[in-house]
Amino acid sequence: MNNNGFSNIPIYPTNQTPTINEQSYVENILRLNRGKKVEVYMSFADSQEWRDRVFKGIIEQSGRDHIILSDPTTGRWYLLLMIYVDYIKFDETINTSESFYPTN
Repeated sequence: MNNNGFSNIPIYPTNQTPTINEQSYVENILRLNRGKKVEVYMSFADSQEWRDRVFKGIIEQSGRDHIILSDPTTGRWYLLLMIYVDYIKFDETINTSESFYPTN
């Protein structure tokens, strides 16, 4: 903690993503693809009604345990938990970072 009682954890504006020492985690790849349209395929094993679902929308944000999508056709927003994600489909090239993949 510093003198004013706050920790020294860096805070990043929501429109920026730290790229130093990033690793190839799903959340980081999703952050590099904000604004892209995706289909998120999810399974809810304990539900009969919602067993398998597909959510379509634009990536707004992502974190270690969630994805936030907006669906411009319905105006709905979704907060999806990563634990239920099976896979994510893009209709265009997926942006990644060279720093994710070591060259040696």
